[in-house]
Amino acid sequence: MDAVTRSYGLSGINISKSNASKFRHDSSMHAYEMTRQSSWSCGTTGRSFQNLQLQNRKRFCSAGMLTHPLSVTESHSDIEEDVDKIGVLLLNLGGPETLHDVQPFLYNLFADPDIIRLPRLFRFLQRPLAQLISTLRAPKSKQGYASIGGGSPLRKITDEQADALKMALEEKKIASNVYVAMRYWHPFTEEAVGQIKRDGITKLVVLPLYPQFSISTTGSSIRLLQTLFREDKILSKLPVAIIQSWYQRQGYVNSMADLIQKELQTFGSPDEVMIFFSAHGVPVSYVRDAGDPYKDQMEECIDLIMHQLKARGIHNHHRLAYQSRVGPVEWLKPYTDEVLVELGQQGVKSLLAVPVSFVSEHIETLEEIDMEYKELALESGIQNWGRVPALGCTSTFIADLADAVIEALPSATATAITTSTTDIANTFVQDPLAFAIKLLLGSFLAFILLLFPGFKNQNV
Repeated sequence: MDAVTRSYGLSGINISKSNASKFRHDSSMHAYEMTRQSSWSCGTTGRSFQNLQLQNRKRFCSAGMLTHPLSVTESHSDIEEDVDKIGVLLLNLGGPETLHDVQPFLYNLFADPDIIRLPRLFRFLQRPLAQLISTLRAPKSKQGYASIGGGSPLRKITDEQADALKMALEEKKIASNVYVAMRYWHPFTEEAVGQIKRDGITKLVVLPLYPQFSISTTGSSIRLLQTLFREDKILSKLPVAIIQSWYQRQGYVNSMADLIQKELQTFGSPDEVMIFFSAHGVPVSYVRDAGDPYKDQMEECIDLIMHQLKARGIHNHHRLAYQSRVGPVEWLKPYTDEVLVELGQQGVKSLLAVPVSFVSEHIETLEEIDMEYKELALESGIQNWGRVPALGCTSTFIADLADAVIEALPSATATAITTSTTDIANTFVQDPLAFAIKLLLGSFLAFILLLFPGFKNQNV
């Protein structure tokens, strides 16, 4: 793969960013070498919500949607003859399945040092602080989950995506076991990794269900995998390939363009509709100080989708904004709520919302976009509102993920595990002023979070 490898402030991980054609089927992946442990920087289509509440026992997507033939190319022949027992590990955040799960889910979220970044000297406060914050936020969060049926559909959808991916790989003559690893709820990453070991997997592809890479999503999950693999003699020798991001894959871009094109036709005057991309936000400091590539990848992703739409004769105006910010710190701009008001003031009457950083329905699409932002848009003067559904198990999307897995397999290599020799004492001695500043800012940020119980960041 023709790519330039760039480091983004993450020890033990490089991110390959392709210089090749934007629409080729290369993925931003490389064989991930789990090196030393270090401090990682970070951090509905709801047309009828009554119907949504009745869907708790229904499938949100079906593997049976893979109706078109999936051909096997010559490039797959070597893999087909391989005797390796192949595993695919899907990474996602997870979400509470019942209202009773909300508080412990939030605890797991805030106990992650990639979400609340405390100085090492105060890491012992991580769990007590997570307990306090999760307890304070749980009542409001429960209201949000109650409004979408009493829990997150994310596990159900991700399980169905795993089934669909397994079927797509089988169609391409690749036998595999597909596992789901949630970061903050069941099935936890530790559970999936344990099953991978018990199943005797000999080659593993890690596939985050985040199109764009962020150190607070994919990075956090990889950080956990790094720890689990380093501590296990068998897993430390397992050949692993990680697909870091795949927003630029032609299959993904085409699938997004298909959904947008279809939803545009539901408007009376499709050519007059503003295409409004809403992406999950991250603090500016993640990008500016920690080197998170998320913003650049998101902007490139939008360019690719709009390029594909223009190739189909669709020349609608579009905007990109970021949702789910919290607290007094600056997040990526422009903000979704502010842009919606601005568009209404500018006279935009028809708007199609596109949740571009999500491939599954969850609270940020079903409640935040479909309820909160829709209400704000209508109050601001926008008369016609639509929303593109998440990709789910769309056949072209799943087929492209299968291709990405197949392309990644040859690059899987055994992991090399070393331990970090850095400690707090050395950090303090080397730069006591910087250490004191980090200590102060970290503690300030942690307690500021307590003042904002409406926080939605990553609440899937």
